[in-house]
Amino acid sequence: MRFDPSTRGDGPETGVECPYCESTNTVRDHPKGPGLCRSMHYCEECEQPFEQFG
Repeated sequence: MRFDPSTRGDGPETGVECPYCESTNTVRDHPKGPGLCRSMHYCEECEQPFEQFG
């Protein structure tokens, strides 16, 4: 059985800077974004979802 490395959940779960309001009050919604090198986050301040590379 092969493990999909994009769903491991590595990387920061909180504190990623929001590209819209620059707040770090963010949470990771999902470790896997539209690409293997992206994850989905949500900003608690401006209530916008965004992608994070890395």
